[in-house]
Amino acid sequence: MPTHRETRVLPYTLEQVYGLVADVERYPEFLPWCVASRIRRRESPTSFTADLAVGFKMVRERFASRITLKPVEAITVEYLDGPFAHLTNEWNFAPAAGGTAVTFFLSFEFKSKLLQALIGMLFEEAVRRMVSAFEARAAKIYGTASVVKPS
Repeated sequence: MPTHRETRVLPYTLEQVYGLVADVERYPEFLPWCVASRIRRRESPTSFTADLAVGFKMVRERFASRITLKPVEAITVEYLDGPFAHLTNEWNFAPAAGGTAVTFFLSFEFKSKLLQALIGMLFEEAVRRMVSAFEARAAKIYGTASVVKPS
């Protein structure tokens, strides 16, 4: 099962980075292969169900997840239904010298062995592009100069 974990320090405030990741409805604007996103239902101010559609070449899949927000600390994604046998996604945010440390974790397995084999070959490149897309989005919204002053 493909799994990826990495931590990067971004030169933005906790609130800025957290807000960018929490804004799920904007993902199609910048996230590779995300072709649609909508909030299906808000369960509480810190929990909602979202539908996302991802597409790559001739493959297009939709899935639903429950997103739980722990403001400026963490965002967890609980898979509900769709093409996966398993999906776990977590974001953690912490103050760091020069900005915010963001830890990204993703683990998944498709129900379809064919789709799993196809995506498995591209997994590392796909994750790199996703993480880079969030960084580029932050630079576009908040600027490329460091927003956080060094201590």
